[in-house]
Parts: sequence; C-alpha cells; structure tokens
Amino acid sequence: MPKVKTNRVKYPEGWELIEPTLRELDAKMREAETDSHDGKRKCETLWPIFKVSHQRSRYVYDLYYRREEISKELYEFCLDQGYADRSLIAKWKKSGYERLCCLRCIQPRDHNYGTTCVCRVPKHLREEKVVECVHCGCQGCASGD
Repeated sequence: MPKVKTNRVKYPEGWELIEPTLRELDAKMREAETDSHDGKRKCETLWPIFKVSHQRSRYVYDLYYRREEISKELYEFCLDQGYADRSLIAKWKKSGYERLCCLRCIQPRDHNYGTTCVCRVPKHLREEKVVECVHCGCQGCASGD
C-alpha cells in the first residue's frame, strides 16, 4: 500500500524568528495582487508585486549573507518554498549586481538595441536625472550610485 502524502511541511530550526516578517510580506503581496489597476499604465500594475518580491528576497539574503542570523538549512528552505528568488540572489552575490532590482533589467532581449535597462546606468552618467524602469519601476539600481 502506498504512503499517503500530506501537505505538512517540516520547518527548520529558526523559522519562528523570521516567520512573522515573511507572513507580513506575504500579506503585502496579496494586497498588491488584488490592488485596483484603475488609472495605471499596463506596465505600472506589476510594479508593487516586483517591489514586494524584491523586499522578500533581500530580507532572506541579508539574514544569511550579511547578518549571518539564519542557518544554511533555513536559507535553503526559504529558497525551496519560494520565499526568495534564487536567481536574483545569485546575481546579488556577483560584483556589479549588488543592488539589482529585478532580472528583467539585465536581460538584453527585453530592451532596444540589445542593451540593459536605463535603471542600470549610474546616475552621474544619465542625461535625464529622474528615470523609472518600465519593467519594475526602479529609479536606479546601478552599483555605482
């Protein structure tokens, strides 16, 4: 007879310390998903979702790599359960991408002339001083800013 699968997840040690913040960010995400789109451009409707996703990933990244307050087991659990974006964190570990807002900003296929997003240009090199990324609403995520 096969084993009965359950939806119970075994939380690693230390989960109770980060759970309230992750639950709060989940509530913000649900609010951003159900927010009204009236009066917004098509691209602007996704900006709050990108922002909350970035906050959640940055929270887990900072706890593990900067403050060293969570274990590797808990870090891997957060990545596996979707609490943080594994690809975005991998980019943050590379030099020059420490402040990257989203992965779409560095994909050349999403931009004219096969380059990266305007938010990746350092502020002192920009012609226009106030610029918003079309993809995520970022106003500048170049490492030199």
